[in-house]
Amino acid sequence: MKGISLYSVIPVRAEAREGAEQNTQILFGETFEIQEQQPKWHRVRLDADGQEGWVDAKMVTPMSDAEYKRHHTALQTAAMVAFPITYAVSENNGQTIPLTAGTRLTNYKDGRFEVLGVGFRIEPGMVAQKPIEMNEQNLLQAVRFFLNVPYLWGGKNAMGMDCSGFTQVVMSLFGKSLPRNASEQAAKGRKISDLKNVQAGDLVFFDHEDGKISHVGIAIDGERVIHCSGRVKVEKLDRKESGDVYILSAEGQHTHHLVAIRRL
Repeated sequence: MKGISLYSVIPVRAEAREGAEQNTQILFGETFEIQEQQPKWHRVRLDADGQEGWVDAKMVTPMSDAEYKRHHTALQTAAMVAFPITYAVSENNGQTIPLTAGTRLTNYKDGRFEVLGVGFRIEPGMVAQKPIEMNEQNLLQAVRFFLNVPYLWGGKNAMGMDCSGFTQVVMSLFGKSLPRNASEQAAKGRKISDLKNVQAGDLVFFDHEDGKISHVGIAIDGERVIHCSGRVKVEKLDRKESGDVYILSAEGQHTHHLVAIRRL
């Protein structure tokens, strides 16, 4: 059985209870497979990145096979919300729905899109109708609107993001799909050997000196990274005398140890 989110964001939790850890979020228009049903909770698997977890049953809108097929056909040419947050207005009842960056807009044309036969109006200036070309200028233009978005474990929207949620959303604006977690993202693309070869948009991965990837950011160039740690911010990359590279915070602390660079 398939379902779709018609909410701005649906939390996906590790267990079937309100206080359980949030693993990720489902954005408006994203679909999922309903794997298990309980009276108040459904276990789901997201179509976009394969993440699994529990969602509040009241927030699930079931889809018929025909609706699912039409929606996924429309997703192939979908436009996308390019700014951290904007608003859509339902033509059905006039209600306003906040939409966050990375939300895909099916059947979009001239400030209007449609989901399951319901039309919505949206400000055209907030929409990218095709993927943005990756270069330093475009990357800086895109991410400047995300600066100071607070860190939230499992978050992937303008009210709170974790490090890999941030990279997943931002890279989607450039037409690049990523798995949800940093360790999974580190397996994508091709390896870049050194900072001197870094280009804008390369993913940079870090550990806490235990060998396990625990953090990810996006390189602006070989000296700067934008990442979500406490909040979304730009910080310097600094090579220590040992040769190891770390993120250098504004307070002068070496916070994350660079272990890999990947280019999608």
